[in-house]
Amino acid sequence: MWKKQDLQIHTLRCYLRLPQVGDFESWVKLRKNSEDFLSQWEPSRERNFYSLSLFKSRVKWAKQKFKEKKVIHAFIFKEEDGSLIGAITIDDIKRGAAQSASVGYWLGEPFVKNGYMFEVVQALTFYTFKNFELSRLVAATLPENQASRRLLEKLGFKYEGVAQSYLQISGRWRNHVLYSLLREDRRGRVESLS
Repeated sequence: MWKKQDLQIHTLRCYLRLPQVGDFESWVKLRKNSEDFLSQWEPSRERNFYSLSLFKSRVKWAKQKFKEKKVIHAFIFKEEDGSLIGAITIDDIKRGAAQSASVGYWLGEPFVKNGYMFEVVQALTFYTFKNFELSRLVAATLPENQASRRLLEKLGFKYEGVAQSYLQISGRWRNHVLYSLLREDRRGRVESLS
C-alpha cells in the first residue's frame, strides 16, 4: 500500500516538492520571464495558461495523481533561498509488463547551464525507481536541443532513435530524439508476477 502522500527530495543545491497554490506568483513570474526561451522547446500554451484557476487545478491534479502513484509533478527550488527555478514531471506511467514512465523538465532561463537539472533528474530517477517500482524511464527532446541531449547522456540515458512527428512544438509537429534509462537491478531479469 502506497503511504507516502507528500514529496520532499533534496539534492546538493535544490529541493523538490509538489506545487502549492502559494507558488502561483513565483511560477507566473518565472514562466513569463522565460517565455521566449521556453517556447522554442515546448507545446503552445492555452490562452488561460497563466490563470489562477487553472493553476489551482494543476496543484489539485498534481497532489491527486501523486497520491494515486500515477504522476510525479514537482517544482524545483534552490536550497539557498527557496526560489522557484523550474519543474520536472514523471508521467505516462505504464504498469504490467512495461513498468515504465516518461520524464520531462524545464528550468527558467536564468538557471540553465548551472548543473541544477543534473542534480534534480538524478535524484528523482533514484526516487522513482525505488518508490514507484519502475524499470525504465524515457525522455524525448528536440534533436537540436543539445543541452538536454548532453544532460541525458551524462545521466546515463541511452539514445534509442527518433520518434517521427512526436509532439507539437510552437504549432508544428516535430520529430524528437528518444532516450531511455534502465533500472540497474532489473536489466534482463523478470520477477514473478504471482
